[in-house]
Amino acid sequence: MEKSLIVRGAPQEYVCKQGAWQELPQHLKNRDITKFLLLHGKKSWQVAERFLPDLSGFDVFSHYYGGECSDALKDHFVDWIKETDVDGIVAVGGGKVSDLAKFVGAETFKPVIILPTLAATCAAYTPISVVYRETGEMDRLIIFPQSVALTLLDPQVLLDSPKEYLAAGIGDTLAKWYESDAIISQLDVLPMEVEVARFAARKCRDNLLTDSEKALQAIDEQALSQAFINVVETNIMLAGMVGGFGDAYGRSSGAHSIHDALTSVPASHGLLHGNKVAYGILVQLAIEGKWDEIDLLLPFYRKLGLPVSLKDMGMTADVIETVAKKASHEDEWIHYMKETITQDVVAKAMRALEKYTV
Repeated sequence: MEKSLIVRGAPQEYVCKQGAWQELPQHLKNRDITKFLLLHGKKSWQVAERFLPDLSGFDVFSHYYGGECSDALKDHFVDWIKETDVDGIVAVGGGKVSDLAKFVGAETFKPVIILPTLAATCAAYTPISVVYRETGEMDRLIIFPQSVALTLLDPQVLLDSPKEYLAAGIGDTLAKWYESDAIISQLDVLPMEVEVARFAARKCRDNLLTDSEKALQAIDEQALSQAFINVVETNIMLAGMVGGFGDAYGRSSGAHSIHDALTSVPASHGLLHGNKVAYGILVQLAIEGKWDEIDLLLPFYRKLGLPVSLKDMGMTADVIETVAKKASHEDEWIHYMKETITQDVVAKAMRALEKYTV
């Protein structure tokens, strides 16, 4: 697969500080947005709503986003915007809310402002949406030519998020190093953009291995700490920079192909995205024969509660061939890795990992 190289480095504006959400009215005025669609989740909205500023000076149309980033929900909100003619879209929630808002914004040419309530993915930062089918299976990834207009990140809001979501975000972000390294290490000469991506990817790994335990402790204690802020910004901003500067050289290879293949297994639909990616990292490393690196990660995974096996995810070896077949499909990112990856290679790696982590 030919790899592209277009820099999509960041949102037009990005702010991370305590109380950042209180500045939303001024940011809306700066963009001449007086009437907007506010998309939000359910559980996260119960916490997030109290952090929002007074928006009484604006026409706000607040809607539950629907629970998925899908074509059907995109079409629903595109039609709604055509009828209502709002000036922009504000997304308050996690990755799927953000992805749906970007999807709708791209089709309606409306600016998108994202107020993340989770640090489980870099969705609040990137001009990308992951689209799912109504069955819960991943359908495709879309890269948009326009950036998010603004990301407002308030660490205090995220301190109230479920601990397991931050852990999953750590698993997802850790993949930035392992997946990009599998691609970039093949290059004889690194373009400047790819050098930036590689620096960001390595920094993701280093930050997470250093600060993750303290960040999760901050949630337990409900006490904002620098380690927590470091991990939150790593999961959202730094992770977004990897693909933003490296493009296909800094995006997915083995781990996310395993994740995508797992979504075809109904038993995986209740699992968090980052947990499946975290498991995918280990499968990728097993394919590469990097068992020393697996040994380094296993204690870290276990401290954070990340899955190291199919058993940890409530699945059995019966799914191996199904996952291996889909992960090794000719259109999958796994083929960005150096060696030819067949169904048999993936299946052998998964079986070896199951035995190794008993």
